[in-house]
This record gives sequence, structure tokens and C-alpha cells, in this order.
Amino acid sequence: MRDLPPTSTLRAFEVATRHTTFTSASQELHVTQSAVSHQLKHLEELWGLQLFQRGKSLSLTPAGAALAPIVREFFMNLEATLADLREQKGRVRLKVSTTYSFALKWLLPRLPSLAQRHPEILVTLDSSDKIINFSSAEADVAIRLGNGNYPALYSEFLFREQIFPVASPDLLKRFGRPNTPAELLRYPLLMRDGADLVPKWEVWFQHVGLAISPLNESVRFPDTNMTIEAALLGQGIALARSGHVESELSDGSLVKLFDVPFPSPVAYYFVCPKGLESQPHIVSFRDWLMQEAVNAGLAYE
Repeated sequence: MRDLPPTSTLRAFEVATRHTTFTSASQELHVTQSAVSHQLKHLEELWGLQLFQRGKSLSLTPAGAALAPIVREFFMNLEATLADLREQKGRVRLKVSTTYSFALKWLLPRLPSLAQRHPEILVTLDSSDKIINFSSAEADVAIRLGNGNYPALYSEFLFREQIFPVASPDLLKRFGRPNTPAELLRYPLLMRDGADLVPKWEVWFQHVGLAISPLNESVRFPDTNMTIEAALLGQGIALARSGHVESELSDGSLVKLFDVPFPSPVAYYFVCPKGLESQPHIVSFRDWLMQEAVNAGLAYE
């Protein structure tokens, strides 16, 4: 690190890269023009490189152009980290891992409530469908959809959703509203690709007492959000989890079809390494999650 100059010299270089004269750079730095010129000359001598072409206006040499973004990124990262640390003062960071669809459709709209109730908790969200690896420190706690089988981890049931068909008012205007589940077979049904955790039309039809042959399909959607978006666009009827369409049902952009109770075969669980579940900020976060589930009418086995 022998070639590392004082921070003030690096700042003079970074500012000068964004100006056409030493004079305008000195005004941003609140120093004299000669001070800026002296610092940059010292930097060039230290590094053995010409950084600027001097004339009526400043311009970067190839060496200066190569170094400018590196120095600029250093100051941006420093400022961002300092701002983050100041924001954390008196607060505790909690890294939460959950699936993207759950974070977007259920957790994100409720986070202002957490901030109001527990301002001491600073949440960092990480969205992933992968198996959580707590040993890598990628998360403190996780919210996962499954059967509750998490060996060697602390896990606690959060809630189980209901599954039902949803459609847009535009699609129902074009096709009419179905009166019985059997009538859905004449509608375009949106298929969701994925593992057994994904709601399947065949299972839902079996639940309502209909034995059907393989359904006709044209597109399989790769995730929940895309399937719901296709339903919103009137492309077909989606089989949705209740927690993923709360706002759409509330504002009328989607309509629930049939009040047939069909609990999801899998549920959401709170998961963390054993021993962490008793830490005060984790207890507060878990209790808040459970209260939100109660408020949404989802807290049942």
C-alpha cells in the first residue's frame, strides 16, 4: 500500500475527473485552485503516471480514465457504508430469507407495520427458493413453504393458506361467470410449473369431486407472480394461494371463484438456527409475523 495517497488527495482527483478546470474543481472542494493543482501533481508523481492532459480545459489521459471509476466507486461505497452504519445506530439488523413471491405479495406490504411497532429492528430481505444455509451467514431467520420438516433447526408454524380459482372481471365479462367447478373446463386455465409445493389444477378438481383427464394447456408459467399477472391480464383463470392475492381481491382486479374450502397441503414456517429463537429481536419479529397472520385470518393449522 506504499502508493496509497492521503484521502484528501484521492478526493481531489475524483472531483477533478468531473470538471473541466482546476478552478471549478476547487470550488466544489472549497480550496484554492493552486491547492488542487498541487495535490494532483503530487498524485501523478507518487504513481508515476500522467492523469490529466492540461490545456484550456482538463481531460483525462488513458491512465486517468482507467483509475477514475475505481476511485469514484471507493468514495461511493465509503459514503454508502457510513450512511448505513449511522442508520443502524441503536438498531439491530435482521437478515430475513424468504421466497420472492411471498416477500412481494405478503411480507412487503406489511413491513411499515413492523417499522412502527419495532423501530429498533432493521430488516434486510433476501429472496430465494433454495434450501437455506445458515452456516454461510446469508440470513438470520427464514420463512419457508413446506411440511415443517427442518432437522437440526428451530421451526414454528406460521399459517396455512386457502387455495382457490381467481379471474379478472374482463375475462368473466368475455366468458361469463362459471356456476359450477365443472364449467371451468371450458375456460383457459393458467398452469403453474414447478414442484409439488405448487397448487395443481388436477388436485383442486379432485378435491371438488371431479375426475378429469389431462387438461389442455398452451403455456406453463415459471413462478407465482407471472401466473397472477397473466390472470390480471385476462389470459385465463389462475389457481391462487389466498396470501398472494389479498390486494387484488380487495381492489377488485381479481375475483374469487367458488367458496370451496381447500387448505394448502403445505404451510409457511418460521425457521432459524436453534438457540437464536430466544433472542429479543427475533422473538419480536416472530411474534409480529404471527399477529399479522391472525389479522389476515390465516393463522390456522
